[in-house]
Amino acid sequence: MRNFDFSPLFRSTIGFDHMSRLMDAAMRGADNVDGYPPYNIEKLGDDDYRITIAVAGFERDEIEITQKETSLVVRARTKADDADRVYLHRGIAGRAFERTFELADHIMVVEAELENGLLMVALRREVPEALKPRTIEIGAAPRTIDSKAA
Repeated sequence: MRNFDFSPLFRSTIGFDHMSRLMDAAMRGADNVDGYPPYNIEKLGDDDYRITIAVAGFERDEIEITQKETSLVVRARTKADDADRVYLHRGIAGRAFERTFELADHIMVVEAELENGLLMVALRREVPEALKPRTIEIGAAPRTIDSKAA
């Protein structure tokens, strides 16, 4: 694995030091991607997104969704005991998984639904009022009046 030094990119930026962490996470994630379970990421509007994950064979209580800061983790563990079943062909992968998504700042999980074997996680960007752009009025410099008459 290669390590990249992104410090030259941060010389003229302020507050983007978390980008280094994101790049490291992306490089780590590229090594162990097996494509299971398949998923889609959709942009529904300016601030609305949806992640859809194919979770065929899993029940609601076997899936756990956790958001911690800017990471969204979806885990699934099967509870079913297949010891008494004899498969001639097993094409539906019901193995446990953990999928992590790195979210941008202020992205929050709104809701999650499980329908027809698809887990849909709705996300929304909710920027606090204090961080939204605001217009700054430019006032005139205060004048000082010299009271001494010449």
